[in-house]
Amino acid sequence: MTADNNLCQDSTVKQTVVVKLGTSVLTGGSLALNKAHMVELVRQCAELKKLGHSVVMVSSGAIAAGREHLDYPALPNSMASKQLLAAVGQSQLIQVWESLFSIYGLKIGQMLLTRADLEDRERFLNARDTINALVANDIIPVVNENDAVATNEIKVGDNDNLSALVGILCGADKLLLLTDQRGLFTADPRKDPNAELIKEVTTIDETLKKIAGGSGTTLGTGGMATKLQAADIARHAGIEVIIAAGSADNVITDSVSETPHGTRFLPLTEALENRKRWILAGPAAAGDVIIDDGAVAAVIGKGSSLLAKGVMKVTGQFARGDVVRVTTEKGLLVAKGISGYSNGDLSKITGKHSKDIGSILGYDYGSEVIHRDDLVVIQE
Repeated sequence: MTADNNLCQDSTVKQTVVVKLGTSVLTGGSLALNKAHMVELVRQCAELKKLGHSVVMVSSGAIAAGREHLDYPALPNSMASKQLLAAVGQSQLIQVWESLFSIYGLKIGQMLLTRADLEDRERFLNARDTINALVANDIIPVVNENDAVATNEIKVGDNDNLSALVGILCGADKLLLLTDQRGLFTADPRKDPNAELIKEVTTIDETLKKIAGGSGTTLGTGGMATKLQAADIARHAGIEVIIAAGSADNVITDSVSETPHGTRFLPLTEALENRKRWILAGPAAAGDVIIDDGAVAAVIGKGSSLLAKGVMKVTGQFARGDVVRVTTEKGLLVAKGISGYSNGDLSKITGKHSKDIGSILGYDYGSEVIHRDDLVVIQE
């Protein structure tokens, strides 16, 4: 372990910690919010605040709270029913958090987000400014996806991935994903008694992805697979990630110690500048740009811009200025970036030298398909 990583684990260094609480943690596996356990989680957050750290909470549980408040109604399994329960439950959930944090003299501020709030650059910056203003004024942001209005097209998808995006928004040092499991195991511990806890992860490969299974609870939407996705997003933004059991003693306060609970994912890079944070966290990719091995080596190994010469194929519909995925011929994700050309233009100049772009298109927007300043490398 490097000196920098030891520093990151020093509890005297003031950190911003995003605490994501899954529905299974908040209900203890029951059908109702477990307020006794919730107050213990709040106590630990208050302890972090007392030590000088900043805390941002991403809280699931709105739909479960809505069901409880309405006395578990029989509703059709539809988006409208979930939105109804979220609309009722969100106010119930935030009231509980407000009353529990007030025990420790702490104020909270609610933020409801959808993918649309992050895709637009201006709205992304507004969300960032809001969350940072709350933190700067000693108010704990409590974030949830805006399920009452979100549709499949604009949903982030689950609060694990939302918490990674929130971590990027607030420039977090740590993301703590609390669940009903102790962490990531070598196999499913519910089925294999010989499964062992993986304490530290430096590389997320296909083997690790196969280990992660589906959702372990009927109340939540996220399983270990979504936590792995969230960890991969966050660590590429320079955020350390910990997956741990929400029921473990002092799991939140110990997250800033040298011996955190659960599975620890080491960050890959230093913190990204704001523009690249938006590229990583904000827009869903509009298409794919498939590149050859030489371009892969240049983008990853040399930090080069992507040139038309290295492009093999283009899929999807995107305009100049849209975010695209950059992949290998085998479909492995290499990077995300802002394309300097539309899919139609790019399909005409694939494999061509930069000096020929003007004669082929009749105009050019520069020699780079994606400039290095607009490119976030994702492959390790």
